[in-house]
Amino acid sequence: MILENKLNITNQVELAKAEEKISKQKAKQLFDSGDIAKVEVGTFSGLSFIHAYLFEDIYDFAGKIRTVNIAKGNFSFAPLMYLKQSLLHIDTMPQGNFDQIIEKYVEMNIAHPFREGNGRATRIWLDLILKKEIKQVMDWNLVDKEEYLSAMERSVVKDIEIKVLLKQALTDKIHDRALFMKGIDVSYYYEGYSEFRIGKMGKWGENGDSALFLEEKIGRCPHFPPIFPFSGINNLFMVSIYLRLFLHDISPFC
Repeated sequence: MILENKLNITNQVELAKAEEKISKQKAKQLFDSGDIAKVEVGTFSGLSFIHAYLFEDIYDFAGKIRTVNIAKGNFSFAPLMYLKQSLLHIDTMPQGNFDQIIEKYVEMNIAHPFREGNGRATRIWLDLILKKEIKQVMDWNLVDKEEYLSAMERSVVKDIEIKVLLKQALTDKIHDRALFMKGIDVSYYYEGYSEFRIGKMGKWGENGDSALFLEEKIGRCPHFPPIFPFSGINNLFMVSIYLRLFLHDISPFC
């Protein structure tokens, strides 16, 4: 099922690419702008802020509690009738040491409060709790994807495995920008998103990025005339015109 989105994309593959690119750029902006300091650490309100920040340009439901029941594989996340109560309970859970923090993280994963993007937002949320409470963060590059997903799946019953796995990847580099950016790439990789690298991205909406987005879209159009290369100041006017056409699906060529 293709989620309704603000980009009016109706192709599942195209939506996945757009979601990855835009939300990664927003994750980069979250750190570089200092807006990450606005997050209320360890609360659902803080997680909601992160989720909205990442996905507000893509989905109307960004930062909002889901209105449907969801499942992954054979596991159903917290049912709607108990979801708000679960989130209130998670807010009150202690977070003074590593074990408590991971227990809180596991409970938030079980709650899965959003329609989409839970894992990516919650791993940032987890890092902020670790940073505040024990002055450490995760080096996600040291956490194997399959081991992590397997441990998270089993954490519903027993959380010792995920605690051991994550504890060995802790680092004191709590202000390291490069570590944060690599962590975002790894976090997205866990969910099957690996088309773009955050280190090569500018801010969402910058001219260079918009031109690249347009070039990729045009590259899939068999009728688009090869009028000009997408570089250089002389092409900015034409790029801006065709960008608007393609973003609104009213291109005269496709």
